[in-house]
Amino acid sequence: MRHLALTALLVSVCGAGAALSQERAVPQSQAQVQLSYAPIVARAAPAVVNVYSNRIVRQAVNPFFQQFFGQGPMGSRVEQSLGSGVIVRGDGVILTNHHVVNGGTDIKVALTDRREYTARILLSDPRTDLAVLKIDPGPETLPALQFGDSDRIQVGDLVLAIGDPFGVGQTVTSGIVSALARSNGGASDYQFFIQTDAAINPGNSGGALVTMDGRLIGINSSIVSRSGGNIGIGFAIPSNMARVVVDGALSGGIQRPWLGAEGQAVTAEIARSMGLPRPEGILLSQVHPRSPAAQGGLQRGDVVTAIDGFAVDETSAMRYRVATKRPGDAVTVRYYRDGVARTASVRVALPPDDAREETTIAGRNPMQGARVANITPALADELQMDLMASGVVVVSIDDASAPQRFGLREGDVVRQVNGDRIGNVAQLRRALESNEGWRIVLQRGDQMLNLAVR
Repeated sequence: MRHLALTALLVSVCGAGAALSQERAVPQSQAQVQLSYAPIVARAAPAVVNVYSNRIVRQAVNPFFQQFFGQGPMGSRVEQSLGSGVIVRGDGVILTNHHVVNGGTDIKVALTDRREYTARILLSDPRTDLAVLKIDPGPETLPALQFGDSDRIQVGDLVLAIGDPFGVGQTVTSGIVSALARSNGGASDYQFFIQTDAAINPGNSGGALVTMDGRLIGINSSIVSRSGGNIGIGFAIPSNMARVVVDGALSGGIQRPWLGAEGQAVTAEIARSMGLPRPEGILLSQVHPRSPAAQGGLQRGDVVTAIDGFAVDETSAMRYRVATKRPGDAVTVRYYRDGVARTASVRVALPPDDAREETTIAGRNPMQGARVANITPALADELQMDLMASGVVVVSIDDASAPQRFGLREGDVVRQVNGDRIGNVAQLRRALESNEGWRIVLQRGDQMLNLAVR
């Protein structure tokens, strides 16, 4: 019996060796000699462009003075930002990263044939780190990349990254999809990236991640690196998210659907305590009473495991699955309640934004010039606040204004003025009418701050 087993093993090894030798055989035809990514590059590369923008940066004229005496004289300098972009429509609509053009002026786009165009920004969205530009090519139809379906790619698929790293000129690198649904620090509000080992370097931002059928599967966005160069961990924004931003730019703005539920990833300990078969999904800790989730029957304590058949094991995945839908779309939510698997149909919608009452504070008081608003579900979503947040929030503050001098920041929530609880903008305006002084209690994240002004 042992002899037979050894014989079988030898046969198996010989067979593997024969297969290996065939794989390494000399090419038998001209077609085999010329196997190459070149046809894909020839189709895709003309649609990838360089994006240049200038931004004015203010800085201290004398850092020594600033170090010892506080704020000193300020000067300005012009800083040039270099990135890449992808033509997604033949009439000159271009996708790039928000951080490539943020604060930029005099934005230029250079095609692969060295023609340059002045571009205008149709939309620049920090929440997705995507921007949509428009150039005017006249009657010419420019080469454009078609969107692929980023939900269909798998780990191990071959991809090409095309961009302009370090300003050396258009460069193509190859690799595979290393992972899906990756988080990457604070690169965007939707922490759901395609990870690839195709070389991505500074200057590649906004460039194309392309599949073997020549379709745009992602917008290269960032890397993980200690040296600033490529170490094989690059991230791209999925094309399905990019398509939403382009559609929004061409139709008057992005409409972000809302589920109205938040929670935490299920750990092994949580799964054991709830009698779940394995640690998966999101344990809902909050469900807004006016939300689509509540209307669809979801409750606090439910464990959401999938949306439209796609697993959601992180809150970022749940947000992404909703964000790539249109308001009014019905999604199928699979969840557990009391250890029993259930399914719900939820029609996602825009978050309610009634009674925002956004206004600028006037009068002689410490908040003069600050723009404030009642916290609505829509505003809470915009500012990435707690789902159930309420009260009055500081939306914006002008430079050199009284609120800025007193240390107020955007996102601060006003809780009390002179001992009176503040629930809405009208109450805040009345409380600030005092002429004898102000004691203001602010909430900044998890901190409660006190400001006393006379």
